[in-house]
Amino acid sequence: SSGINAEYGVSKRGDLGNDYIEFNEFRFFLLSLRQYFEYWEAFARTDADGDRRISLIEFKEAQSKIEVWVGPIGDIDGEFAKIDTNGGGMILFDEFCKWAIAKSLDLEDDDDNIVVE
Repeated sequence: SSGINAEYGVSKRGDLGNDYIEFNEFRFFLLSLRQYFEYWEAFARTDADGDRRISLIEFKEAQSKIEVWVGPIGDIDGEFAKIDTNGGGMILFDEFCKWAIAKSLDLEDDDDNIVVE
């Protein structure tokens, strides 16, 4: 809960501490969970060999798919290097998420527009 709160700048108002999701935080928690699921789905579609890391080759092979989600990428090698913040030569899920948030990644075939009443 505190990690999600910190990521999105939400402060705790209740007295249960950071170990619990309080009622007024629950909707935000579900929206955040759904968004991270979308990032996982995009990550998995890019990670062709399923090793939970994205190589430069996988990133390049998925460029057209990724551009549908985030818009044009001019320098694919430079973009990869920018995402790979730890310099390990592979994009990890947390690195991918930070980039996806900054790029407002949106899968073309998700259910963003479904309204549940």
